[in-house]
Amino acid sequence: MNTEKYLFFYLIAVSFVAVVLTVYDKAAAKKGKRRVSEKMLMFTGFSGGATAMYAVMQMIRHKTQHKKFMIGLPVFILLHLVAILFLIYS
Repeated sequence: MNTEKYLFFYLIAVSFVAVVLTVYDKAAAKKGKRRVSEKMLMFTGFSGGATAMYAVMQMIRHKTQHKKFMIGLPVFILLHLVAILFLIYS
C-alpha cells in the first residue's frame, strides 16, 4: 500500500473516533455522567479528526460556544490540509 492509502485509512479511523467521542460527550453532558476531557477532544482533533469533530459539533450543537473549539478546530483543519498537500506534492 502506498502512503496516500495509509493516510486515508488513518484519517477515516481518527475521524470515527472523533465523532464517537463528541457524541458520547454530548450524551454524558445531558445525563450528568463522566465527560470526555477537553484536552482529549482537542488532541483527537489535532491528530486528524478535526474536520469530522467540527462538523458533528455543529450538527449536535455541542461546545459551539467554546472559542477553544470553534477557533482551534478550523486551525487544525487548515494545518491538516497544508500537511496533506505537502505530502501529495512533494
